[in-house]
Amino acid sequence: MSKNPHIGIIVGSTREGRFSERAAAWFDKIAALRTDLSVEIIDLRDYPMPFFDEPASPAWMPPKDHVAERWAAKLAELDGFVFVTPEYNHGYSAVLKNALDYAFHQFNRKLAAFVGYGGVGAAFAIEQLRMVAVELQMAPIPKSVNVGMTEFLGIWQQGKDFADFPHLEQAAVALLDDLCWWSRTLQTGRQAATAQASVD
Repeated sequence: MSKNPHIGIIVGSTREGRFSERAAAWFDKIAALRTDLSVEIIDLRDYPMPFFDEPASPAWMPPKDHVAERWAAKLAELDGFVFVTPEYNHGYSAVLKNALDYAFHQFNRKLAAFVGYGGVGAAFAIEQLRMVAVELQMAPIPKSVNVGMTEFLGIWQQGKDFADFPHLEQAAVALLDDLCWWSRTLQTGRQAATAQASVD
């Protein structure tokens, strides 16, 4: 029997005063209540990779940067990813794009889910991330958690908390339900493919 899927919650901003750290901690607290998966927060501040300047894509050649090697090793441990993302100019952060560009095989055939915050709940950023996830051969799921501007400003500037917006927890639970099903299904598929490859 497969072990519970292990999911990384990726903090998708590294700037001072970031909201993503708070959103990731909130989602982690809800996810940690479940018995059908395990989660850990992965902070991009702990992986300060330079702008991508490798001789080839990680699809063809492992990066030489030592921090990128650590990043790839961490990704390889995980069965799926929840990307916590801001929205900057209808897109997501440069540091998150850079981190995505520094790996390839470690993302393949794993789940991708999204928690976004800002204008329209970072819907534009998440839309772009879904396209990148597909190119990295991840499986992005349709549901997401969208922290809209009212909730975002309320929590960030007006002394409110996530608990003041119960619909956000409802969205998080619905996302986690799908996340568990898909991550376990993909985990089983990867294990079957590995077993078949060892026979061939």
